[in-house]
Amino acid sequence: MAGLSSIEEACVVRALAAQDAMLARTLEWAAVNSGSRNLAGLETVGRAIGDALAALPGEVEWVAPAAVSAVDPGGRAYELEHGRHLRLTVRPEAPVQLLLTGHMDTVFGPDHPFQSSRERKPGVINGPGTADMKGGIAVMIAALEALEAAGGGLGYEVVINSDEEVGSLSSAALLADAARGKRAALTYEPAALPDGTLAGARPGSGNFDFTVRGRSAHAGRNPEDGRNALVAAADLALRLKSAVGPRLSVNPARIDGGSPNNVVPDLAVLRVNVRPATSEDEARARVLIDSSVAMVAANHEVEIDVHGHFARPPKPVTPELETLFGIVRQAGADLGQAIDWKPTGGVCDGNNIAACGVPVIDTMGVRGGLIHSDQEYLIVESLGERAALSALTMLRLGAGA
Repeated sequence: MAGLSSIEEACVVRALAAQDAMLARTLEWAAVNSGSRNLAGLETVGRAIGDALAALPGEVEWVAPAAVSAVDPGGRAYELEHGRHLRLTVRPEAPVQLLLTGHMDTVFGPDHPFQSSRERKPGVINGPGTADMKGGIAVMIAALEALEAAGGGLGYEVVINSDEEVGSLSSAALLADAARGKRAALTYEPAALPDGTLAGARPGSGNFDFTVRGRSAHAGRNPEDGRNALVAAADLALRLKSAVGPRLSVNPARIDGGSPNNVVPDLAVLRVNVRPATSEDEARARVLIDSSVAMVAANHEVEIDVHGHFARPPKPVTPELETLFGIVRQAGADLGQAIDWKPTGGVCDGNNIAACGVPVIDTMGVRGGLIHSDQEYLIVESLGERAALSALTMLRLGAGA
């Protein structure tokens, strides 16, 4: 740790020493199922995380989720329930303000067989959410505890949402509000690679439901009187998929609907995910969606209702983000950690924060891998490493680095 000031060294030592406590918190939180739709589990793990945040200055508050609508297989809109979110505000009057974010939800619901943690081999833990991202939240809190002990004095907000894995639809406004006036943001998704590499540029993402309404008829007696909604939905899926290229990914994922074999189906709901590389590609995707819907509706003589939007804007690497990467890279070098970054195809709350004009590094969490599978793992020694990296980075941001 050559080159660190005495304050920086004390802060880093404290962060490193918290590794066992971070592991204990991670395992405690991972033992509680908090799938995005498990509202009771989210409330339980949220209270535990809130108790840990309460040791920091400021007041922890619960924030109600914003209303979110969805479309059922019958084409009817309904309100989709979400869990509450946590917010902590510390020293809002300080001249330097940071935003730190994480999510308490996982992709594993209560009916999924992956519910417990185990040591896969010495120093490696396999468990639900251990990397993505209950370990990351433990790293965040330990770094803030070390920062407070060192007397960092900067202001910050912490947002822990309950719906990141399903698009942050009920927390997007909260994230945007918390990002206002912040110099930089750190999000605690796991590292992009097991060696600690950070995520750089990210594409955007939008989820869309296309409800196609046709006209039923007898499949044998008078099929010409029918308007086949299933065929129209399939045509729309193929038209959207044909636009796939290096800067635009389209994934038709599901068609709900259909009818008995002897009836022309009059209803189908097509579900599609669209991922544009840049804001220009997002604009092109919007045109593609509008033109494809109009053409299919006219050709098949059906009605098509569109539900959804681009909830994750593309995240480019801006000059401000390059500066922030440089600060983190230097902090890593001073700690003996080689820090690099690369583009990734995934999306996260970092997309939303970047869209607010705030530079954000969104993979400050643990090293691990195979997330979103029952092979998800956490590299235990990375808890201390990444807490030290965050603490030193925040100290230097607070000092105007």
